[in-house]
This record gives sequence, C-alpha cells and structure tokens, in this order.
Amino acid sequence: MSAWEACIGATDEWYTPPEIFAALGVTFDLDVSAPVGGAPHVPCRRYITAAQNALVTPWEGFVWMNPPFGGRNGLVPWLDRFFEHGNGIALTPDRTSAPWWQDAAKKADAVLFTRGKPKFIRPDGSVGKSPGHGVTLFGVGNNAGPALWSAKLAGLGVLMEKP
Repeated sequence: MSAWEACIGATDEWYTPPEIFAALGVTFDLDVSAPVGGAPHVPCRRYITAAQNALVTPWEGFVWMNPPFGGRNGLVPWLDRFFEHGNGIALTPDRTSAPWWQDAAKKADAVLFTRGKPKFIRPDGSVGKSPGHGVTLFGVGNNAGPALWSAKLAGLGVLMEKP
C-alpha cells in the first residue's frame, strides 16, 4: 500500500494532474466533483462542489468526473449517476477485478488505461507521491471517444473502444 492509499478516509481532496487535461484537449461543460472555488487547471465552464452534492444536483452537458474515491464501493453511486447522465469522462482507480469497475467497463463507450501512475495534486498545490495503482478513464457519449483518442495519441495510455 502506498502513502497515498494509507490516508483513505482522511481526505478525498486529490486533484487530477494537468497533463491529463492537456492530453484530452477538450473543455468540459461541468466538473461534477470540484473543490470549493473550482480547480483552476480543470478546463470546464461550471463546477459542482461537495457542498452542492453532485449526486442530487442536475448535470448538464459534457462532464468531467474525478469523484471522491472513498471507501469500498464508494464510487458506485457516482458511476451510476455518470452513466445515467451519459455524456462525459470519469476518472477512477484501476481496480479491474472489482465488480463496480467491471460494470463500468461494460457501460462505457471507451476505456483508457493511463500509462504509469499519475501523481495527483494536493489542495496546497504540491504534487503527491505515486499512488499504488494506475487510473482508468471511462468515456460515454459522442464527445468522449474523440477526447480519449486524442489522449491516446498524446501518449497518455492504451485505449479500448466498443466496436
């Protein structure tokens, strides 16, 4: 277990590295799990913070979702909402043996496995240590496939798309 994983439950405030957004090359309409005040490096027009409860607040447009990873199966309600919305990209840990991950992979239009283990950003702006696992980007809807293809071409990872 890495230093990052040892603090599960202590905080969910780990922000997506800017190089992921650079590789995707898109602007999102909505970040559904943003820190208070938004994250300046996330290319989005609007955001929903934890105080606004994205699991009940309406979502619109092409969404970015890096939800709180939380405890066991903590991602399930987020992924349910994401796939119900049907338009966006979600970042999750690579937990390919977990039932929630396998369900998400079946629902996604495209799945990108990132190369290496991205170092997430702490709330103070410093870069954390490498997590104990990589991450998966799940894409759904018309905009997600081209964005994930762009990320693949930029060297971010390996892409799997539905035929």
